[in-house]
Amino acid sequence: MGMLANHRNLFTVDRVPADLRPWGGATPSAVAEMPNGRGPNKTPPLSGTVLQPLLAAARYLTTTLAPHVADLADRLRGTEPAHRMRAHPVDADLASLEPVQRITAILDQHVQSGQPLPQLPDHLVERRLARGWDPHDTLLTINWNAIARHAGYWRMSQQWSTQLRHPGEDAVAAVGIAKHWARNAAPVTKASGDGHVPWTVPLSRVEADALVGIVRTAAITLLAAVSGMRAGELMELRMGACRPPEHYGDGLVRYRLASKVVKGQPLGGTDDEWVVIEPAYRAVQLLEQLHDNPQDGAPLLGRFAFGVRYQWFRNWVNGPAGHRIGLAPIPEDPVTLRALRRTLAIELAYRPGGVLATKLHLKHIAVATTEGYASRPGGAQAELLAEVNKHEAERNLELLWAEFRNYQQGVLPGGPGARELTEFFAHIDGKLAPDDAASPKVQRNNREVLNLLSKRARTLHLAPANYCWFTDPARALCLKLAGTPNADQPLAGMCDSARCPQATHHPCHRPVWADHAQQTTTFLGTLGPTRQAERVRLQADLDRAQRVLDAIDNAAARTDNKE
Repeated sequence: MGMLANHRNLFTVDRVPADLRPWGGATPSAVAEMPNGRGPNKTPPLSGTVLQPLLAAARYLTTTLAPHVADLADRLRGTEPAHRMRAHPVDADLASLEPVQRITAILDQHVQSGQPLPQLPDHLVERRLARGWDPHDTLLTINWNAIARHAGYWRMSQQWSTQLRHPGEDAVAAVGIAKHWARNAAPVTKASGDGHVPWTVPLSRVEADALVGIVRTAAITLLAAVSGMRAGELMELRMGACRPPEHYGDGLVRYRLASKVVKGQPLGGTDDEWVVIEPAYRAVQLLEQLHDNPQDGAPLLGRFAFGVRYQWFRNWVNGPAGHRIGLAPIPEDPVTLRALRRTLAIELAYRPGGVLATKLHLKHIAVATTEGYASRPGGAQAELLAEVNKHEAERNLELLWAEFRNYQQGVLPGGPGARELTEFFAHIDGKLAPDDAASPKVQRNNREVLNLLSKRARTLHLAPANYCWFTDPARALCLKLAGTPNADQPLAGMCDSARCPQATHHPCHRPVWADHAQQTTTFLGTLGPTRQAERVRLQADLDRAQRVLDAIDNAAARTDNKE
């Protein structure tokens, strides 16, 4: 009925009355009580136990194994696919021979050149065993059809193989049997770091094609995990998507990817560019190297089912191949492109912690995302940044709420800004006191506290070893040191939280300062008697770390005394 009402002008006879608005003009989704996408994001992020080995495997395959797999893919493109293998042309000398003599000559060529005979794929060996082959037969794993094709025949006849048993056994004894692809693979460092292994074992044609697909999936996974591109934007990538890097100075390079935004756009999508970090850019370059049609404009990935590809990738990592090169197994939790995007947003919002920070520089990803927003304020990267900012606001409010609860339990902060933060908490706590309630309408619940804390939460910035309450730029020590007193954001790289009046230290920061103090003490112990200048500098650094630790411990001691 709604469609008929909206398109009434198409009807010349018996059209829907103009004043008829079905369901009072409500949308069909509202009438059917269907979700409209305006509610909270229900896609759960990936847990660290999944993300850590997943990223480690994807990074290893797209860096360490990538050159070897790209070379393998290039050689595979020069041969026929496994399902279209044909007989090879033979020279005049072999053409005049009978079939058994031809194949015997091919066996002799393998012996003379020292090349092992071709090995049958594993699934075909299992089929032979199911048909009754002797598991100890010397010729069980030999690929007779491959040898027959080199002799000019499409496949081996049972009659010929019977007559060729003795020549075949002699050839196997001389040169053995091995799969054709990636023989004598170059050594690489294992992912676990404990030694070197050949980058792959010899492969059949089917296994070689599958390995190229596994590395392609690793590149897709890495690209999605560190760029935040949706499935539609990944599928819209085309050959030539990598824009030339833009150099702005020593070590300052901007990488761009050309794609299209499909979600919420007119038919055909809208051209867009993503500013990404170097690993994402290299992943796209690898995908281009592995592509079967290296012409500009050809779809780079096309339509693909990530769920199926990821399952193959995880099985490979968790199987013998991944174990051999030292990859950690990936738990069998579901992984989707939506989950990867949401995980990236949450990791950026909760930086500097998080699993991504252990494998990739989160600051670089955050800068790339922000630059992408500045480049195209209405583009897809702007939506990712908006999602990050939303999570960041939620994170700040949660942290401030936790610290307020700590204050109520007597756990006080340390650092130069501790007194100011404690006074703020006391002010909030005073507003909630029953004796000061000016009206019976005052609600003393969590919602009221969050409303009172929300403004202060917007000033919170996380640093690895402190909280920065950026309430007044004129008082920020980092901005004074940088000579930019009017900036609207703190400079975490220049933070000296032991002296800044807007920095606080909390029990969660103690392990960072304790580790720093321990490392500084170790360095001091290794200095010789002639390095007095370095000793003075390190001793001052150690004293500062110890003062911070003492302040945190004193706050905890006051809590214990109250108890």
